[in-house]
Amino acid sequence: MEPSLNYLRTLLASPLLLIGAVFGCLFIYVSAVIFYRLTLHPLARYPGPRLAAITDIYLTYFAYRGSRHLAFQRAHETYGSYVRMGPNTLSINTNTALKTIYGFRSNVRKADFYTAFPANKHTYNVHSSIDKLQHARKRRVLSHAFSDSAIKSLERYILANVRTACRLLEDSVTAAAQDEKKQGWGNSWNVANWCNWMVFDIMGDLVFGKAFGMLESPANRFAVDLVGNAAHRHLICGSHLTIHKWHLDKVFFRKIAAQRGRYMQYSKSQAMERTKMGMDVDRKDFFYHLLNAKDPETGNGFSMDELWGESNLLIIAGSDTTSTAMAGTFFYLAHNAAALQKLCREIRDTFSDVEEIVTGPKLSGCSYLRACIDETMRMTPPVAGALPRQVLEGGIEIDGHHIPAGIDVGVPHYAIHHNADYYPRPFDYIPERWLSDPAANPLHTKLPEAHSAFCPFSIGPRGCIGKGLAYVELTVTVARVLFSYDIRLAPGTTLGAGSKHLEAGRTRPTEYQIEDRFASTKDGPVLQFKARGS
Repeated sequence: MEPSLNYLRTLLASPLLLIGAVFGCLFIYVSAVIFYRLTLHPLARYPGPRLAAITDIYLTYFAYRGSRHLAFQRAHETYGSYVRMGPNTLSINTNTALKTIYGFRSNVRKADFYTAFPANKHTYNVHSSIDKLQHARKRRVLSHAFSDSAIKSLERYILANVRTACRLLEDSVTAAAQDEKKQGWGNSWNVANWCNWMVFDIMGDLVFGKAFGMLESPANRFAVDLVGNAAHRHLICGSHLTIHKWHLDKVFFRKIAAQRGRYMQYSKSQAMERTKMGMDVDRKDFFYHLLNAKDPETGNGFSMDELWGESNLLIIAGSDTTSTAMAGTFFYLAHNAAALQKLCREIRDTFSDVEEIVTGPKLSGCSYLRACIDETMRMTPPVAGALPRQVLEGGIEIDGHHIPAGIDVGVPHYAIHHNADYYPRPFDYIPERWLSDPAANPLHTKLPEAHSAFCPFSIGPRGCIGKGLAYVELTVTVARVLFSYDIRLAPGTTLGAGSKHLEAGRTRPTEYQIEDRFASTKDGPVLQFKARGS
């Protein structure tokens, strides 16, 4: 005992010795953790990047760069269908995994990743709720707002914003009409901006009872970047929960953290303003259903924090994703003349006036329009990464693999959407692959596989509740634009940078590139519009 006390006294008397002892213990601990993760951990037998097996910093780095979806894709190309992408994370690139992990009655829950996605300091929303009962309650409330009948009753507000957006295109065409050199083509538009402003205005109308006015005024356009940075912050912090728990984002990612804070204040002010209107409004917007919700057990409605939390989600989830799919559709059509010509012919043969283009049998009968949109979301899924799930007690079986409890599993959307087993020529834009007519679809034998792996809205009980709304916005907008206008890439616009200095996966000039920020940010395409037939 005496030698030990003497050694302790010596350490305390010498700061250098004490520091050395602390670092020595830390080195031993870190070495032991690395040894365990590489050799004894349940995922040690799965291939993957060595650094990913050791630390979550690997995926966090790509989350910060906005290329997490590409990291998943490259890893699956290198290592196969099962890849270890974190110390406790297994990424799987098969359609059976998609159904097993995300389907009904799956023995999983949302991973702790989602604790970094709080709606605000006091509550979680339907997206970030890990507890299944809490999620089910919130989803039941929102299901009323997103029913087909509810969306149909709000369609006039969607159409009003689409008309405003198209009027901006018309104004640009009119302004350029006197310039003979332009031959009827309007001024150039960055379509990503146009889509962002329109979809945000639509969601403002549907959630808060008034459009944000982004199409006609720059005053609120700053909110687009705030939303993107809020989602980016959540992705970074969710990829490495230590950053979230210790608020290290405010140290290492100060701009992103600050803009997330600004967005929270902005969305709260919008929610409070709408709350003051109560249910005495001439429309049953989404907030009406939130205000009207009652817990069947307690009879209580949503608290102010819950109202704020759900409206937060609706703006982020309903804006970034739909606008990405919309801008992506215009990108791929502008880069694929045959597909553009075929789609224009279908729309213009189906409708005789632009005001006929509303939801209904005629629009839903435009199969090639739906195929073009689905092929866009396959090529560039708006939520491109994996949605992690934690395996519960008893484990799960996937493709003959037993995955034990406590492991986080997921299927990355971008990777499975480019899996050649389900999508031959995965990097080619081929809308025909979604058509049921064998004469029109050269890949018709792969149609069942294509459907089995298609997940831009995820699947199962946690699948996107706004899927129906998204398709309404996408089909109505694309059809109305192509009914009225011809489109082309603006002169001088490059098809895309093919530089060898770009990150792997970003060198394909005819692929619409996004930044994976859980949702996504994008730029372009830069297009010109011309009145049809002029």
